[in-house]
Amino acid sequence: MNSVRLAIVHDYLIQMGGAERVVAAMAEAFPNAPIITSVTDRNRLLPELSGSEIRNTWMDGLPGVRKHFKKYFMLFPVAFRSLGPVDADVTWISSSGFAKWIRLSRKTTSICYCYTPPRFLWDPDSYLRYEIENAALLAIVRQCVSLLRTSDHRCAQKIDHFIAISHCVQERIRRCYQRDSQVIYPPVDVQRFAINTEANDYYLVLSRLVGYKRIDRAVQAFNLLRKRLVIAGEGPDRERLERMAGPTVQFVGRVSDKEAKRYLEGCRGLIFPGQEDFGIAPVEAQACGKPVVALAADGALETVVPEETGILFDRPTAESLADAVERAEQKKWAPYDIRKNADRFSRDVFLQKIREFIQRVTETEPREKELSVGV
Repeated sequence: MNSVRLAIVHDYLIQMGGAERVVAAMAEAFPNAPIITSVTDRNRLLPELSGSEIRNTWMDGLPGVRKHFKKYFMLFPVAFRSLGPVDADVTWISSSGFAKWIRLSRKTTSICYCYTPPRFLWDPDSYLRYEIENAALLAIVRQCVSLLRTSDHRCAQKIDHFIAISHCVQERIRRCYQRDSQVIYPPVDVQRFAINTEANDYYLVLSRLVGYKRIDRAVQAFNLLRKRLVIAGEGPDRERLERMAGPTVQFVGRVSDKEAKRYLEGCRGLIFPGQEDFGIAPVEAQACGKPVVALAADGALETVVPEETGILFDRPTAESLADAVERAEQKKWAPYDIRKNADRFSRDVFLQKIREFIQRVTETEPREKELSVGV
């Protein structure tokens, strides 16, 4: 493994979320690997990435791209294709967008760590309605999306190996790309959290405030319950959510990692009201010994053990969520058992499985895949 020359390709380093924490874990495990991306916001870069060699495309110089990157979506494929072929033993592509469009050396082994096939291409109806309100613009974007979806499928066929972040994403990869994949859960820094057997009077939402995450469902539920809900996070949906919130719902905006830790360790439980492909926050809450109340769908089915580490509600309604919170209030939770479940998703477990995967595929690739040159 030490002789493998690896390059990391990522969609963009603008939002520092779960995908960027995967990149940070890979960068720490492979410190000599360059990170190739479209655009970087160095003012928001994770500390773990500050010393990494980051190579950007020409999009990095476009005006307003860090704030309005979604408006530039048609340029990302062109930007990645404009780069020279990645020439490495292993090209690790971290993507839910356009990083798969990178040009690859014929001799590299390419691995796509896939968070999901791009939602705006493969599920445009449910995604775009939260992003574009203008009907005429929406019609134009739909036409562009149709063309890009065909090209995205073609790019996926050129990838040697896919890794999915969860079983629901594995199924989506199979359905969209007709490709098999292995599931390796993303890393969660569970060690930075301490078990807290006490709880304050609030439940917590820790999330970007965007429409598809259905934070509105949590707001409506806690309006019904008249219980305290703290919403930590920022995003374009905040104004709408604040308008519908009752007096027991508090918005605290974007929080630092230190503040998020404090809120998680002090809450009665985490509210996870929408469908997510995996979901870092539920694992972080369980690392604090806190139960999770989540919609019984997608990633929550893999990270939450029903009645042991949380409550899953079946119907995607505020009433069903409110009922689940009431059920959670009646249970006597075992914080140390909840923490044990979170340990399954640790950074060390992730890196061990990734190293094993890379070693296996590089040892079994045909001879023409072998390469010992720099990138």
